Amino acid sequence: MHEYDRITDEVLCVLGEAVGEDNVVLFEPMSAHTTFKIGGPADVLLTPASREAVVRALDTCALAGVPVTVVGNGSDLLVGDRGIRGAVVLLRENYASISVEGTRVRAEAGALLRDVALAAADAELSGLEPLWGIPATVGGACHMNAGAYDACTADVLESVEVYEPGPQLADGTHGRGMVRTYPVADLAMGYRKSRIHDEGLVVLSATFALAPGNERMIRADMDGYQKRREEKQPLEMPSAGSTFKRPVGHFAGKLIMDAGLAGARVGGAEVSSKHCGFVVNADHATASDVCGLIEYIQEEVKRQFNVELEPEVKRVGEF
Repeated sequence: MHEYDRITDEVLCVLGEAVGEDNVVLFEPMSAHTTFKIGGPADVLLTPASREAVVRALDTCALAGVPVTVVGNGSDLLVGDRGIRGAVVLLRENYASISVEGTRVRAEAGALLRDVALAAADAELSGLEPLWGIPATVGGACHMNAGAYDACTADVLESVEVYEPGPQLADGTHGRGMVRTYPVADLAMGYRKSRIHDEGLVVLSATFALAPGNERMIRADMDGYQKRREEKQPLEMPSAGSTFKRPVGHFAGKLIMDAGLAGARVGGAEVSSKHCGFVVNADHATASDVCGLIEYIQEEVKRQFNVELEPEVKRVGEF
């Protein structure tokens, strides 16, 4: 069984050839790449700028037995204080082209949903308005079927191009992966879940099928959704968005508020008084602070209302 220890100089050299030496950074603090502003260093951060470079980086790590974490906008992540071992492949502005053809918009994985929605509005295409304020990349949105205001990514998604990891080899490493395109019907997308998540697929690009609309009305709807977010959500504070999934028959924020936990703190982590469904980084919070507060919230809501709260925030790295 192959066990990862550290990335060798030889592997770093190959990764430099794959993505460009300037796109390989050692011991990069992940706090700079998450909306929580929390997280220790990655062993190595890669910022590939083309599909070919992404695939080469993923294949190189697979063949070398180097664990890979793919990060987009870091808007739904809590990275451990000890950081992330192995390679972090960052897909953001380095891999974020958007194109429009007819009523379809194609976007690379690192494009922000916001920018995709703006490009659609420019082309007088409707369908992305409820999603445009979600601070996710296309890759992240497809991975978790991001949604808001009774709409979700799957509603407007036509297909997704993914990197499918190769088979596991006898020594515990993996072979080269394959690039495939799946229609949305084959992605098993549900509430904050998808086949992409379940099978460890890596989103390379996505195509959205939209409807013709009136640009003025599209932008008015987008402004309306943004105003609702600004009024109800603590957008001025670092956070990972909604901390918990919506429990059946309840709203997480209301349960937390009714439990008397508005403003509750562990270290620098705090339950937002503006929206109790958000845990925010109020004062240099650590991942340990956030985890402690999440556990306290879960215990109190369970004790008072016998409801289990499941975190929506994904924990990655070493805690």
